[in-house]
Amino acid sequence: MESAGQMLMLAALMLTAHAGSQNYLLTFPHPKFVRVGSNFTATCVIINRTEVTADDLYWNLSETILPREHYSKINNSAISVTFTVTSDKPEWLFCLCRNPSPNIVLNQGLYMHGIYLQKGYAVQQPPGNLSCVALQENTYISGTITCEWRDSGPQTEQDPIIYTLHVRDMTSQGNYTTTTKTKAQVSLGTYPNHMNLEIWVEAKNSLGMVESEHLKEEANWFVKTNPPSDISVISEKSFPTSLLLNWTLPIDKSYFRLMYRIRFTTEGANTWTDVPQEDTSQDIQSFRLQNLQPGTKYISQVSCKNARRGHGRWSDWSNNATKWTPEAPPRGKPDLWMTILGSPNANGQNVQIACKDPVHSNGRITMFSLMIKAHRVTNASTQLENTTEMISRSGDITVLKQVPIPDHQSTQVFLTAINSVGQSEKAFLGVPERERPSVEDLRVSSQDGRLLVEWRLPRSSEVSEFVVEWVGRGQMDWQKENKSTTRTHITGPLEPFVCYRVSVYVLRSGWSSKATSVEAFLKEGAPSEAPSVSLLGVPGHDGAHLVWTQIPPERSRGFISTYTIYYRTGDATRAVTVLGNSSSYKLTSLSPDTTYDTWITASTIAGSYKGSTHSFTTQKYAPGEIEGIVVGVSLGFLFFFLMIVLLCFYKKDVIRENFWPRIPDPGESTIKNWSPDYSLKADLPRESCVSGISVLDVDVCDGRSLFDEEKAGLPLKKDKFLSEEHSSGIGGSSCMSSPRQSVSDSDEGGDMADTTASTVQYSSVVASSGYKGQTPAQPTLFSRSESTQPLLDCEENPDTSAQEGSRQSQRCSRPTGNNLSPQGAALREELQPLDFCSLPEDAENNTPAEHQSAASASSYMPQLGGYRPQ
Repeated sequence: MESAGQMLMLAALMLTAHAGSQNYLLTFPHPKFVRVGSNFTATCVIINRTEVTADDLYWNLSETILPREHYSKINNSAISVTFTVTSDKPEWLFCLCRNPSPNIVLNQGLYMHGIYLQKGYAVQQPPGNLSCVALQENTYISGTITCEWRDSGPQTEQDPIIYTLHVRDMTSQGNYTTTTKTKAQVSLGTYPNHMNLEIWVEAKNSLGMVESEHLKEEANWFVKTNPPSDISVISEKSFPTSLLLNWTLPIDKSYFRLMYRIRFTTEGANTWTDVPQEDTSQDIQSFRLQNLQPGTKYISQVSCKNARRGHGRWSDWSNNATKWTPEAPPRGKPDLWMTILGSPNANGQNVQIACKDPVHSNGRITMFSLMIKAHRVTNASTQLENTTEMISRSGDITVLKQVPIPDHQSTQVFLTAINSVGQSEKAFLGVPERERPSVEDLRVSSQDGRLLVEWRLPRSSEVSEFVVEWVGRGQMDWQKENKSTTRTHITGPLEPFVCYRVSVYVLRSGWSSKATSVEAFLKEGAPSEAPSVSLLGVPGHDGAHLVWTQIPPERSRGFISTYTIYYRTGDATRAVTVLGNSSSYKLTSLSPDTTYDTWITASTIAGSYKGSTHSFTTQKYAPGEIEGIVVGVSLGFLFFFLMIVLLCFYKKDVIRENFWPRIPDPGESTIKNWSPDYSLKADLPRESCVSGISVLDVDVCDGRSLFDEEKAGLPLKKDKFLSEEHSSGIGGSSCMSSPRQSVSDSDEGGDMADTTASTVQYSSVVASSGYKGQTPAQPTLFSRSESTQPLLDCEENPDTSAQEGSRQSQRCSRPTGNNLSPQGAALREELQPLDFCSLPEDAENNTPAEHQSAASASSYMPQLGGYRPQ
């Protein structure tokens, strides 16, 4: 049956397509809306074409090819597809052909057909929570009724849900309105007071329809009046704990009776206190609030509705009515506390006394009476200090006075709060003479945007209560906890990134213990600055000592966990990390004579901040290195100098002979005292009997000075010379037989004038009876000098005389007549044929005796043993 029906349907469709369409493909069905979430089946049929079969067809949904497993082949020319509609957006479903025949490719538009799917949701549930209200206008009830309800489920733009609000009275007269929203109004003309009304809502779209529940109530059940007006509050001094409220009815009693509700609160509070409903259920126009706090500002409100049970809706709250209750003497004690300021000094510990108003101040506190009793004995009496302090408030805290608390002495503080009516009880706080133990293992952590304080009870069980104090950014506050508490949250307002010093004290019958304190942050952040690094002293050869100051707590914004020190030279950067409590670090292994750039990064758990850069240059030499070099060189020089001095001391004779040779003075010769066997004035020998004469020239000034020096030593040497000369005969003198070297034979050459400036140069002249065996023609005449002066090289070494000729000619240059005395000039003329060397003599300074001594140096001397002719 199904196959026959399908064949009939296909035949009908084929005829229809052939009659009204030129396409070779036909799709069906074409519904107006498709329900989202349902399964949809579409069929595609081939019309009058044999080159295309059902196997060549495929389905495309929103440009997505549907999987083949969703297809169903009806026959060789028809195919269907079934899929679940999931999207609520409208979309196209196309049947296409993939046969590659040229005819099909060229006529692609004839081989495609589609279905436009519009989506919608079925109405899933009836409108719920239907509520209606008729508002009061002026002194009567409005004829328009307003209703609200909950929607009936999701909908699309193509098929929205249409809501129809129906209102029908007992006369079966109906009024309605339609909308796509969940709120509507229906106008009834004159409001039907005391009549029953039926109200319901109908929800409908293309895929279905539902109705809400029907409300059947008396018309006044839907009425909402205005709130009471002209609220007034009366304060009576005789009743400081009560206020009287009065108001005016919002609507005439002919409509219905009203019931009321009243609430009140203190100024600044966040909660309201409601008056019990049974006290205000009657038809009243005034009410007295009781059990209020004296001297407190209260805010009151009133509301009303139909007094019939279950009828009507509460009106809005009236405007605020504000009034102060009359004042009364304060009840309770002020919250007295004192916080430590700074560090202890010579006078003790400075403290700041502060307080909070009593919980029941019963009015405005105008002043405090403060009494301080310090137990320091003076003349066997106790000194008291009693002052009255005016209020100086910071929020709800009153700062009273700063006082010093002496060490090792107990102090008692008493405080009384005073208002315009009376004063409170005395509050007591004491500081014992000796510190008492406080809590142990204090820990503070951030939890849920608050600071959690935990501690362990002290060993002593005598605990009355605990005081938790916190100080941060110049503000101080505290709260008190009972004696069994070991953990609590700080209730006061705290700020993030602010360092708070949290302290816990133990109170024992009003006597305070020492504080146990820790620092904490409600929330940590990255520092807002970093310290500036500087050098301690001057940089060294391979190191530098860096110092910096700790970041102030208000700028650290958290606990500094580490400092990272960076130092850079050229392209090389190194880093060193130190703990957050460090304030200095010594860099080592630096290069000498090198410039470094250094900076510090301060880090918390939330981030870090880089400080400014500081540059320094290391020393070229290490400390003491220059001093060591100087000391080493100085010690070396001193050692060398000492060695030279010691060498000079031990070799002084050698040095003296080389630098200052001892040259005998011819003027000290004893020839002048020697008497030959015949007169010295005998006839001079002839030229033929003189074998050789040498002439020395002596500097006049040097000769004079030399003669003067030799004269001084002459008396000491004279006897010795005489003894030596007389011990040997003529020609047998020991001093003449041994040749000696003269300083005049120095090889200095052109410097002869300098080296012989203080020497006396002379030669011996020997006259013999014959030269090499020759017999003289006349008796031999000789003279012998007794001088100790060694012979000249020309006398001692005749073989080398030829080599020394050039120097000899320089030493034996003949002086001019201008440099000789008259006697010397005469002698030179007499001896010139014999080639004698004349001894120059200063005519102006030499005495005749000196002339005689000088002349004796050039005497005739025979050639004896030990003498050789020049």
